Amino acid sequence: MSEDRPKAPSMIDAAIVARVARLSRLELTPDERRLFQVQLGSILESFQQLAALELGDVPPAAPGGPAAGVMRDDLPVACLSREDALANAPETADGYVVVPPVIEDDGSRAP
Repeated sequence: MSEDRPKAPSMIDAAIVARVARLSRLELTPDERRLFQVQLGSILESFQQLAALELGDVPPAAPGGPAAGVMRDDLPVACLSREDALANAPETADGYVVVPPVIEDDGSRAP
């Protein structure tokens, strides 16, 4: 971006950065918030520049025909044994991986 062009107001403000950080479960320092505000604003400015381009006569970069060879044949192949698949699990029982409960039963549901 050239220095002689007046700087437009940032499209990203501190409240947006704080909201995105909260939704992303990130704890940001004030310095990180300022840095991300600048970086995200710069990214959006780049997209605005791309959106302003006149591309009506530009052909697509990739062919629009069907892609060939994207799917492989579905053939049986050798796989891991149960013992190998469970070898790195922190805890197993009866051939399954044991994990902590995700939903706790508070007793309010009928059986």
